[in-house]
Amino acid sequence: MPKHVVPEERRRRRRPTRSGRILSETLIVETALRLLREHGGAGLTARRLGLALDCDPSTLYRYFRGMDELTLAIGDALIGQALRGWRPTGQWRADLRAVGLRIHAAYLAHPQAAVLTASRVSGRANELAADEAVLDVLRGAGFPLSETVRIYHAFIDTTLAFAALDAATLALPGAARRADEEMWRSTYARLPAATHPRIAEAAPLLATRMVTSAYPTALDMLLASAGNGPASRAAPPPPPA
Repeated sequence: MPKHVVPEERRRRRRPTRSGRILSETLIVETALRLLREHGGAGLTARRLGLALDCDPSTLYRYFRGMDELTLAIGDALIGQALRGWRPTGQWRADLRAVGLRIHAAYLAHPQAAVLTASRVSGRANELAADEAVLDVLRGAGFPLSETVRIYHAFIDTTLAFAALDAATLALPGAARRADEEMWRSTYARLPAATHPRIAEAAPLLATRMVTSAYPTALDMLLASAGNGPASRAAPPPPPA
């Protein structure tokens, strides 16, 4: 049977923990982010979190039904960090670009947390605020509802997919990440033009670009084409007789 979760104001401990802090959802999430940064996903357990907070691990279940709900709260906190200070300007492409880059950067600032949360749907306050903001930008720009949802879907999934991909790279052990990056110079750059002509000619550029995120480029390409909905595209040629 799931544990009953009482409202935040009724969960606060009457006495501070041994370190003098009062438990709250925010403190638990912040501590969990630190543990993820220091120990990775495998290091986030109720026991370790209880030790870090100077409380019995069972106390955490007064705030979250389980570690999965805490994981969703962590993802929501990252989105909240991304939205902090953002205001729409009325220029829909610039506004969506700013939101996308903010979300991507917030996840990459906590790569271990991003690996756990980028593919999840929490339905929590910050996630809902971000979705509402993106949809409002598109509707305010005059897109019909079906086109708004089409662009929103592509925008959100592209942003989170790159966040997950780039965060997974950052979360690798340093030696593995450096080995992957060096591969573009140690292997690709040495391929002969006789056997791999296209890689050989592109090798210097590949070595520079492939160790950076493609998200800004992909985002610009997405936004540049976003106004060209299905209705404005030329009809495909008829099939051959």
